[in-house]
Amino acid sequence: MARLSVNVNKVATLRNSRGGSEPNVLRAVRVCVAAGAPGITVHPRADERHIRLDDVRVIAEELAPIAFQVELNVEGDPRPDLVALVRELRPAQFTLVPVRPGEITSEAGWPPSSPTEALRELCTELRELGVRSSIFVDPTPAAVDFAASLGADRVELYTEPYARAFERGDDEAQASLATYVVAAKHARTVGLGVNAGHDLDLRNLPLFKALPGLKEVSIGHALMSEALFRGLPEVVRDYLDVLR
Repeated sequence: MARLSVNVNKVATLRNSRGGSEPNVLRAVRVCVAAGAPGITVHPRADERHIRLDDVRVIAEELAPIAFQVELNVEGDPRPDLVALVRELRPAQFTLVPVRPGEITSEAGWPPSSPTEALRELCTELRELGVRSSIFVDPTPAAVDFAASLGADRVELYTEPYARAFERGDDEAQASLATYVVAAKHARTVGLGVNAGHDLDLRNLPLFKALPGLKEVSIGHALMSEALFRGLPEVVRDYLDVLR
């Protein structure tokens, strides 16, 4: 069974739109954990438009006593302040995600042509710190090979193309999924674990969860959107049921 890591960024987005501390991000984390979520994801961006670095510290402190049960996954670009925070907190996983100027949300994985030296050094350091490294990539063997060349532990496959194909009908969904199967099998061949995330939801996850070797899915926007209408504990449990 793949693990569910709930991305709580959208709770912070709503909080920041008004100022103050409500809705409280830590309360959301506690609700997700109480509902059975085995992972929490945060993606602090440089402009702090949702999760802030101080939020990550508070969440890490909350999860530290139950780190054997609930993993903290920090996502983001390898900018100095975020890398320093990862060194300080040592979360279970650091997912390295490229950032494009002006993007609202992640738009693609790391291009295989990206410079490797700094990323390779960071992956080595993360292993020495006991932090699992994951590289956000498009679902292609070339992108998987790029992640393997860095000495990463896992890849996170960028799933928005699959989500859009799913919306266009079963034939396109199956064709898209086939590309992810190829990438996932290749990842396992080169010794990488497989995570996935971006626009997965209760409709498209039942098909996608059959991906070979899938270890973790990170889901935020769709989960929080549904929770507005049905409540966060119930929706977290729905996602866990799908993954079972």
